[in-house]
Amino acid sequence: MNTSAMTTSEEFSIPPAGAGGSFSHTPGKKMVCLDVDGTIVFHDGRMSEAVKQAGRALVAEGHTVVVSTGRSLPATLPVVETFGIEQGYAVCSNGGVTVRIDVSLEDGYEVLDRRVFDPAPALDALMDRLPNARYAIETSVGDFLSTERFEDMSFGLDARGVSFQEMKEAEAVRLVVNSTEATAEEFATAVQSIGLHGVTYSVGWSAWLDIAAAGVTKGSSLEALRERLAVPAEDTVAVGDGRNDIEMLGWAARGVAMGQAPQEVIDVADELTAPVEEDGLVPVLRSLLEQD
Repeated sequence: MNTSAMTTSEEFSIPPAGAGGSFSHTPGKKMVCLDVDGTIVFHDGRMSEAVKQAGRALVAEGHTVVVSTGRSLPATLPVVETFGIEQGYAVCSNGGVTVRIDVSLEDGYEVLDRRVFDPAPALDALMDRLPNARYAIETSVGDFLSTERFEDMSFGLDARGVSFQEMKEAEAVRLVVNSTEATAEEFATAVQSIGLHGVTYSVGWSAWLDIAAAGVTKGSSLEALRERLAVPAEDTVAVGDGRNDIEMLGWAARGVAMGQAPQEVIDVADELTAPVEEDGLVPVLRSLLEQD
């Protein structure tokens, strides 16, 4: 079965001075890359006051705080705003979209990089193996298409119902698959048996699959951003809890896994903090403030 997918991208570049200008990293500060769900916020989407205050303090101290999430851009922006990031960067859609945050711009941001792929081969392979799953696509223009009603806070907007054929013809940034008929372990086994090629995928806590363009992860997009901002590799910090954080935690000089993370995530991290229910992110952020 041929499940290869074509990968294209827009050229990544920090914009020149002008319309909003560009921002540089402050020497001596950290590039702090934070997952959202299960790290910054509880799994029901709530953010504790302690996390909010620690995040805002880190931003105020001049650290480059990069919200790095599987969420779409619309679902990421409220977290950016709550942390008080008015000039900076965010990595969304598991590395598929990188944006420059600037509240002086009309939309408050501009897209620097999109990594897109042809979802048709993966959709055909998945439909054969998981015919009763729900499918949704985040397109290159920021729309969401789905085979049936598909609601999730990570989208940030409602998905539009389309035919399977229309979904196959879309240019995708992210393909999401969800099943209510399998455990996460059963779902992972089914996906692995398909043998997807030309894409990057990760299975979440539930029977949930995120697929991105080949080689695109949070870690790969953060490395591109780090290079453009000339951040020393030793000044990178990342915190996360999911399988889609594995590359990011391995990339960072200081990778911290949340206490509820699966063992394979903990294994790649340098440190383990408390679970999200116990505000495990807070002591990590405070440790960076104490270094100032």
